[in-house]
Amino acid sequence: HHAMLLDFDPRVTGLAAQPFRLFWPTGRGRRGHVPDFFARRVDGEGLVVDVRPDDRIEPEDAEAFGATARACELAGWRFVRVGAVDAVLLANVKWLAGYRHPRYGRPELRQALLEVFAAPAALFAGAGRVGDRLEVLPVLYHLLWRQLLHVDLVKGMLGSDSVVGPAGRVR
Repeated sequence: HHAMLLDFDPRVTGLAAQPFRLFWPTGRGRRGHVPDFFARRVDGEGLVVDVRPDDRIEPEDAEAFGATARACELAGWRFVRVGAVDAVLLANVKWLAGYRHPRYGRPELRQALLEVFAAPAALFAGAGRVGDRLEVLPVLYHLLWRQLLHVDLVKGMLGSDSVVGPAGRVR
């Protein structure tokens, strides 16, 4: 799920899973850890991500995350540990991910949708103003995935009355 969210993040330009193994000495011998993801951001920043819910962090895990954070600091990268994803956000992003492929970005409908949603409007109503919803909705969902249009993905499940507006609004 976190890989999908990183893919959805417009600031991320590259993503690798289990990118490296880090070793460090301890009083009990050598320990190692493989972070879950490495992401490269548009601004060049490196981001190392470990996924572990708060309630599943044992003392050895905390030690590994601390060692990873120190190594990232030395490398000039940022480190974050993330846990469970909000259920509503996850469901909405999963839906939109189904429309991430460029085949849904039909240019003949794209501009009309950007114009219709230049002022916030209900999803189905705005799509209906562009044409047949069965034809228009996949393009609209693609624009939402690409974040060329905006909808609040945390407030509630994506639906016919969800308010869609221009990009650049706070998610």
